[in-house]
Formats: sequence, C-alpha cells, structure tokens
Amino acid sequence: MPNEITLRNARIVLEDKIVTGSISMRDGLIAGIDTGSSDVGDDMEGDYLIPGLVELHTDHLESHYAPRPGVLWDSIAALQAHDAQVAGSGITTVFDCLRLGSDEFGGFKKGEMRVIADALETAATEDRLRASHLIHLRCEVSASDVLEHFEDFRADPQVKLASLMDHAPGQRQFQTIEQYTLYYRKKRNLSDAEFERFIAYRLEESSLYATPHRKAIVQACAERSIALASHDDATIEHVEESKGFGVRLAEFPTSLEAAKASHDAGMAVLMGAPNVVRGKSHSGNISARALADEGVLDVLSSDYVPLSLIHAPFVLAADESSITLPQAIQMVSSTPARAVGLGDRGRIAKGLRADLVRVRVRDDRSVPIVKSVWREGQRVA
Repeated sequence: MPNEITLRNARIVLEDKIVTGSISMRDGLIAGIDTGSSDVGDDMEGDYLIPGLVELHTDHLESHYAPRPGVLWDSIAALQAHDAQVAGSGITTVFDCLRLGSDEFGGFKKGEMRVIADALETAATEDRLRASHLIHLRCEVSASDVLEHFEDFRADPQVKLASLMDHAPGQRQFQTIEQYTLYYRKKRNLSDAEFERFIAYRLEESSLYATPHRKAIVQACAERSIALASHDDATIEHVEESKGFGVRLAEFPTSLEAAKASHDAGMAVLMGAPNVVRGKSHSGNISARALADEGVLDVLSSDYVPLSLIHAPFVLAADESSITLPQAIQMVSSTPARAVGLGDRGRIAKGLRADLVRVRVRDDRSVPIVKSVWREGQRVA
C-alpha cells in the first residue's frame, strides 16, 4: 500500500458543513483536508466522502451463526460473512451484540457466545476482517443464568459496551400484553396454553432476578470502565435509574417522555435506522422520526439490517427540514464514537483514523451506493 493516498474531487462531509476538495491519508491517519480543485489523487467524481460508520448495536452476526433453528454455523465463516456485509455497508467500526441469558424457551446456551468472541479474536489476529470489531454484551437481566454467562467475559478486553435488558411482558419494550402477544406468540408459534405459561414464566423471572442482576452487571462494568446502555426505557423512573447507574447510551426508549428525559440527562438517545427507513417501530413503539422532530435523536443503529445505517441519514436529511446531512451523518459516526469513548474516529479531521466511505446518491430519496470503504487508510471494500 502506498504510504500516502489522496482522494480528490469529493464532497467531504465534515461535522458542521460540506466542502468540495480532497483528503490525504498517511500511515492509517488523515493527513490533510484541502478545499478546491486538484489534479492529484484518485478522482471521487463528486461523490460524498463521509466518516466510516460506527455501529453500536447489531444483532446481525447471530443470523449468520444460527441461520436456522438448531443450526450453528462455523464461527469464523459466520463472522466473515457478517463482516463482509457490514464493511460493504460503510461500517468501519462495529460493536457485535452477543446475547447473555437464556431460558427454557430459547436463547443461546452458556459458552456459545464465548465461541463467537474467541472467533472474533482469532479472525482479527489472522487479518480476516475488514471492519474493526468490538463486543457489546446484551444482558437479559431477568434471565436466571445471565451472571453465569457474564463470567465468560469478565476479563475480555474486546468488551466495550453492555446493555441492560428486560423483555418481560407489560413493561419497557412491551408495555401492553397485546404488544407482547403480537410479537412473541407469532415468533414462537405457541398455543394458548403454552403462551400463558410463557408469560407467567417471564414475569416470575423478571420479579426474581432483574433488579439484583442489573446491579451486579453495573458494578462489574464500572470496575472495568465498560460503557453502559439502558434498553427500552419507558418511564421517568426508568431514566432516573439509568442515570444512577451512569448509563451513557439510552437504547430504543419507547416513549417520548423517556427519550426527552434521557437526552436532557446527557445520555445519547439511540434508535434503529430501520425505524427511520420504514417510518415506524417494528414493535409498535414511538418512531425514530418523532424523536428527530423533537430534537432528541442522537444515534442510529442498524439493528438487524446493516445497509440501513447508511440509508437512514440520507432519508432524515431529505425528510426533516431541521436536520442537515452533516447532522444526520453525526448520528452514525462521531456521536456513537464519543458515546463509547472512541475519540480517534468518527470524524473527518486531521490526525484521526482514516476511516472513510465514498457514497454516491443519485437523488435525495434513492438508496445510497457505497462505492469504496477505507479503514485506517487501507481500502477494505
């Protein structure tokens, strides 16, 4: 790889404006940004250059590792397939969600998430990956075995984020039993009797375990400076609890009240990019665009569709008069990076990591085309 690479004739999306010019990269870092025309370097043909996207919450790896019920794919192969799709979507830093906590109705067994974490470490060592991968532990605090699962990661340096989840019915993501029934009964194909037993079981688990497990995980993360995320906060009481725990990231608040309170408390409010693209939540809660209208949407996550992370900012910038493209791009780059303490990336600025994405947009409402991706100055897609 040449020591210095220059990309010219680009629309460069900075944090506060868009400029036309060129970017030079040297030794994996951004060496310079120049405005105006130039004959030196690779011609970007007027396409956008944006920072490499920072993805904090994606369950996408699970679909490659467990593509069918009862089928577990080779962990390295699953990871490489996931990584290729992530990098091809312009994501240069990805926090892969690993689910901790299982029950008799499903979930991964102890040790299965550790297999994926070990594959991540091996793949990075063997230079198999295009994006930078870190771990986000999704901790189902109402599960009886979540702390046992957490022990597999207590000393893992790949872990940089943990979220506190409780998917019991009648609260948080599923504030009514009707919502819960619509989502889980169909998903699990349960009979009336089986579903009633499932609801009773989940409520009992939440009552017994959620509070002590939440506190134990908070303490463990504080000891290792792991960033904390709340999950599906619905009420002011939920938000106050999150504030007390030192939560930095409010994932998927389910009400405007909770989103506003989280934002006002200094937490970065995260919503799903698919929610923006579709215009609504898949579980019937508040839409991301409603939070954007109120000025309390800070971070977007691809959740279950990697390409949505680069699609959603262009949708927002086109549809929301109060949001410019630089502001929308911040939601998928600099703001998520800052929320988890990654100050070396997420912006186009001299001295930062040369994580860049060349994007072509044919019109304001078309799906953006990812033409090229660089991670630390090396082209990876």
